Amino acid sequence: MTLKICVAQLNYCVGDMPGNAQKIIDAARTAYAGGVRLLLTPELAICGYAAEDLFLRPSFIQACDDAVNLVARELAGLKGLTVVVGTPTGGDNGKGLRTKSVEVQQRHNAARVLREGRVLQTYAKRELPNYQVFDERRYFTPGQGVCVFQAGDGADAISVGLLICEDAWFEEPARLAQAAGAEVLAVINASPFHVGKGGEREVMMRSRVLATGLPLVYAHLVGGQDEIVFEGHSFALQADGALAGRAESFKENLFLTEVERTSTAIKLIANIEPGRSHEADLWDALVLGVRDYLGKNGFPGAILGLSGGIDSALVLAIAVDALGADKVRTVMMPSPYTADISWVDAREMAQRLKVRYDEISIVPEFEAFKASLAHEFKGLKEDTTEENIQARIRGVFLMALSNKFGSIVLTTGNKSEMATGYCTLYGDMAGGFAVIKDLAKTTVFKLARWRNENDPYGTGANPIPERVITRPPSAELRPDQTDQDSLPPYEVLDAILERYMENDQSVEAIIAAGFERAVVECVARLIKINEYKRRQAPVGIRVTHRSFGKDWRYPITSKFRA
Repeated sequence: MTLKICVAQLNYCVGDMPGNAQKIIDAARTAYAGGVRLLLTPELAICGYAAEDLFLRPSFIQACDDAVNLVARELAGLKGLTVVVGTPTGGDNGKGLRTKSVEVQQRHNAARVLREGRVLQTYAKRELPNYQVFDERRYFTPGQGVCVFQAGDGADAISVGLLICEDAWFEEPARLAQAAGAEVLAVINASPFHVGKGGEREVMMRSRVLATGLPLVYAHLVGGQDEIVFEGHSFALQADGALAGRAESFKENLFLTEVERTSTAIKLIANIEPGRSHEADLWDALVLGVRDYLGKNGFPGAILGLSGGIDSALVLAIAVDALGADKVRTVMMPSPYTADISWVDAREMAQRLKVRYDEISIVPEFEAFKASLAHEFKGLKEDTTEENIQARIRGVFLMALSNKFGSIVLTTGNKSEMATGYCTLYGDMAGGFAVIKDLAKTTVFKLARWRNENDPYGTGANPIPERVITRPPSAELRPDQTDQDSLPPYEVLDAILERYMENDQSVEAIIAAGFERAVVECVARLIKINEYKRRQAPVGIRVTHRSFGKDWRYPITSKFRA
């Protein structure tokens, strides 16, 4: 026998239940015409992931129910087709529990199994993650059931055990499905991307396959949602753990897997996309994050300050790959301290990527500010106050252009700067979307070189002038300034940040690993005292397992120093 399974690895939008339902309907019809008899959609596909406090609104849950019913009705005529739709359930339709005078509605992160217009089963996710970006215990009650259903008809029928994402990271849900007669595991997921995550998923699912002896199909979504990105990377594993198939990453895909039953075993057959480098994944994640943030929120384009430095150069290249040159505008805003080579490099990069380029000097405004404040500052030396005024003038210019023309301002600060506060509130932090907010400075350089050697979107090779990559980075807010006047070398800084911020190592443990005490203590102090800045920073794309966003929830006021 042969059963065809299709994963609807599609880009769903949070809150667009009618649109998401139509995507599922269209995918089901296309797949059915190709002989598919089981369609899997990702976790919470009907409403998009993650809907956050929208889950608390009964009207939202009702709209999800209505969309699932629409899918069931529209596909009722496709005889023999089973569709698994990820959806929240409960709310006003759930069974209420009373705690004193407060009624608590049981909502579930669930999936409905549809066939020929009917709901065959509803399965509620058992294991609810509550770490990193996940906050599912805030919204959902854990399920307790098991879901095994028949897909296909007659000799082609096969028993499928359904799991939802985190369920498959624990032994019991899969074991219970196996005990209930499952012959294949179907795992529907919404697992946010970070570098290396795709490989981690395959390793974990391989352990689940080996523990149960059951082949597995892993259905994942694709797309950007605020600061998180989902890369697709759906896959299938044989019963012995061997890779049977893998879908393209960062692209919508109807990923097909054939299930063949012989007298001795069940075998999965699918296409296998080759593995990818971390840099390729990073680039595509950033591009997709920009494209979906602007596209799903209705921005007509993007604008950014192009300084001639590495950070703005990288953001520009990402923006052009994401949106096209016609939707990206750059503005060079020279100050009295802008080096001639910065003008030259900014102009050259704009020409290479064929974007609109304008120059607006901030010198008159800077002099006006100093004149207005001369009485107040009399007898005081110039310091970071004057540096910040320059950055804030640029922020005002960019936001004015954004307000007038509707394009969103892309900020250009990186993770190393955000960690240490080497950025200016209402200055270079002013904007709507922080593209490289989760990229360490050393990764910025590495990714710039990768992009110069690769042209994945056909927008032009070598977009970043070599001198932009090789010259010492500088904010150019005072004469002969370089970043290392204020910060340790980036190789040292980023290594400490990885240990302290991303991996929660203590100051003493980092010192014991060979780093200088004074440097480690300085970096840890900068991270702590700049929490107030990060709280006011725009949302940005998460690409590591620990970003300054939902992953990082530290108090501004704290005396803890270890």
